[in-house]
Amino acid sequence: MPDLYQISDLQLSLPDRTRKPLLGPSPRIEILKGLSFNVAKGEVLGVVGGSGSGKSTLGRAMVRLAEPTGGSIHFDGQDISHLSEAALRPLRGRFQMIFQDPMSSLNPRHRVGQLIAAPLQVQGVEGAQTRAMEALDQVGLPADFARRYPQELSGGQRQRVGIARAIALRPDFILADEIVSGLDMSSQAQVLNLLAGLVRDLGLTLAFISHDLSVVRRLCNRVIVLHQGVIVENAPTDQVFAAPQAAYTRALLDAIPLPDPDQVWV
Repeated sequence: MPDLYQISDLQLSLPDRTRKPLLGPSPRIEILKGLSFNVAKGEVLGVVGGSGSGKSTLGRAMVRLAEPTGGSIHFDGQDISHLSEAALRPLRGRFQMIFQDPMSSLNPRHRVGQLIAAPLQVQGVEGAQTRAMEALDQVGLPADFARRYPQELSGGQRQRVGIARAIALRPDFILADEIVSGLDMSSQAQVLNLLAGLVRDLGLTLAFISHDLSVVRRLCNRVIVLHQGVIVENAPTDQVFAAPQAAYTRALLDAIPLPDPDQVWV
């Protein structure tokens, strides 16, 4: 399959707010240190690393919620590294992000139907309400959920609303950032199964960010392991688990808890 993303020597640094010199700009902290990789169309890519590894920053850069300070990001052949917000606007519908905490991205004053329809209306999509109801059905939520408020839903249901918001725009690419980390095991399994089905049925390309390799193993074709802003492993998922090349990857694998023999996965 052709590549949807081509990322070359990606660098991103942020001002160090803890150090404020009397004169001149604040020193900068390097978050991403020259990352290069491609993402094929239809691929499910896992991005794994511990806290502070740069995985969420990488994800935000891929959907241009953060601007790189060096290198390049090509999306479907177009360099989006430094596009203005006005130039990015037509592309926003083609790449979407699902956030870790859905309550941070779901306005509690709006009903679920409004929340799903809003991005469609921003993009000028006709029949936004109809598309919103279709998306609600695709994530397995009944039509009457459109009248509910986010605070009336469970964590797993709110995450399904976040997924519905993303797929309603019919994007080519979705970035899912730690979206099952706050869910119980049963809800995790349901959301992972839902994502796998949507990738298959809608032809999506997905990047799934997680600190948990066991979760990534169930969903992803390939895994990138980040450590301190550097890619230390980039290989098919089976290969990463069978023969990890980096010591840091081996440490992550050793930290996976043994499965509960009584746990039933959906």
